[in-house]
Amino acid sequence: MKISQITFTRFLAAMAIVISHFNKDLFLYKIDYISNIFLKANVGVSYFFILSGFIMIVAYHKKDKIAYLDYYKNRFARIYPLYVLGLLLYLVTRYSNFSIYDSFLYLFGLQSWIPGKAMVLNFPGWSISVEFLFYLLFPVLYNYFYSKGNKSIWVITVIIWIITQVFCSLYAESSYYKGPHTESHELLYYFPVMHINEFLAGNLAGLFFVKNTQQKNYDVPVLVIFTLIMLSLIFVPLFYHNGLMALLFIPLIILISRNNGALTRIFSLKPLEYLGEASYAVYITHIPILYILREILKWKKYDPGINNVFWIYVVVLVITSILFYQCIEKPMRNYLKKIKVS
Repeated sequence: MKISQITFTRFLAAMAIVISHFNKDLFLYKIDYISNIFLKANVGVSYFFILSGFIMIVAYHKKDKIAYLDYYKNRFARIYPLYVLGLLLYLVTRYSNFSIYDSFLYLFGLQSWIPGKAMVLNFPGWSISVEFLFYLLFPVLYNYFYSKGNKSIWVITVIIWIITQVFCSLYAESSYYKGPHTESHELLYYFPVMHINEFLAGNLAGLFFVKNTQQKNYDVPVLVIFTLIMLSLIFVPLFYHNGLMALLFIPLIILISRNNGALTRIFSLKPLEYLGEASYAVYITHIPILYILREILKWKKYDPGINNVFWIYVVVLVITSILFYQCIEKPMRNYLKKIKVS
């Protein structure tokens, strides 16, 4: 089952993260209230994790059982080639950061498990450590819970979600939390276990959706929930990074997926759907592309101003991401999926 209209939302979330990583002197950060949204735009990664859990169920819900090796091969083919490309592009301008140990951690997606290592190389890649954990768990969850209709997973998910929210909120306010880019910060933001609740919540949302797929015009509810998300980021000083926003993301995902209104017709337009397909390339390469662009502008001794650099960057990033998706991600994914596993 393909849900075309949900694909474009991945691009929107990716671009929000791109803006949050660009430069705080950008004009968007000079606008009251709007700046608060982009200062917290890393919540877009939480959206990715929840959506990942949702899509997994939608993609596999008709199967009686998932074959482990085939599943792992397909997920590896989906994300690993561009992940490695992002690392290589990063090292083009940050080669001084190279070490054998760090390279080992990043090549195997282990960086977020090791305190102090999540941000050493191409730092958006920290989320791949989390995704690898999700992929490791999903066939087990599906074969022993979801496919058998085992309702205990609902209770387990709620308990894990509550424990995560309580721990993160208390820890963020404690004396142990020392702020950005410290080991205590990385435990809270990047440690994979902290994000299991998001994937599980997405799984349950997927289970609900595949049993309730009736289409209806949900344009107004979608816009209301999106507005609530924006207002929450602007006015409510809570810790959103580890699944709290599932309370709004889940109904948003379900309603968009069941919507047949004008928003769906717009989001399902082929160019927008294509941008959604290329969103992983946008996310995983946006930092090295930014660094490379800065080096080129510096080499050319060209300084068009921070706002103009941003628009140049967006155009370059979208074009390169489309090229990476079309020329690397799709061919490598198709090639790796054809490899037989016993």
